[in-house]
Amino acid sequence: MRYLVRLKYNGSEFCGWQIQPNSVTVQEVIEEKLSLLLNKDIKAIGCGRTDTGVHARDFYLHFDADNIEVDTKQLKYKLNSVLPFSIAITELRKVSNEFHARFSAISRQYKYYINLTKDPFKENFWFVRQPLDLKAMQEASKFLFDYEDFTSFSKLHTDAKTNLCKITQMDLETNENRIVLTITANRFLRNMVRAIVGTLVEIGLGKRIPGDMKLIIEAKDRCKAGSSAPAKGLFLNEIIYPEELI
Repeated sequence: MRYLVRLKYNGSEFCGWQIQPNSVTVQEVIEEKLSLLLNKDIKAIGCGRTDTGVHARDFYLHFDADNIEVDTKQLKYKLNSVLPFSIAITELRKVSNEFHARFSAISRQYKYYINLTKDPFKENFWFVRQPLDLKAMQEASKFLFDYEDFTSFSKLHTDAKTNLCKITQMDLETNENRIVLTITANRFLRNMVRAIVGTLVEIGLGKRIPGDMKLIIEAKDRCKAGSSAPAKGLFLNEIIYPEELI
């Protein structure tokens, strides 16, 4: 049987989602607790990767557990009891074997938060001290809809088979001395959102002009884009799947 787990986590204390040597990751912690509770070696397949320090408000994984009876209500309760406070399970249920947490997803949405004033209660957001030209940033962001090859915003030397992505939403809004960037696409490259945000902030600071975004994308060269924004301001916000699978 295949099981879907929906969760959210604060990534501050983790080295991202995916298991890696000598580092504590969300995947490692969840697999350890699931294996303990089910008395079986469980492998969790996540809907994607989040880098060190990145958070998730909505994250999906699936795991297979054959030849055992799983009380999903009890397992959800027990899992929340043994997991650290930084990880919360919001849903756990059986799902079709055709469902795949990563490959079945058709859309992903991230939000990035930039504080324009110092706020000790928003430590997870990026505090930018200098004023930002929001209109220039919004003008630059429109170029993202004109392209699908985002090599300039991809981490180098990844195992991605293609750097093509289709961005369907890109909003920049101000809210209580804060800029909230919302970006939705069918898929994202590693470090893509943070590289886009970092470039937009450089435009907002007047270090670049809005038209530079077009040149950066067309260059297909990571060195042409801005520095990556800090991980702490980035949240995986929503994953969309076909209704028939979810």
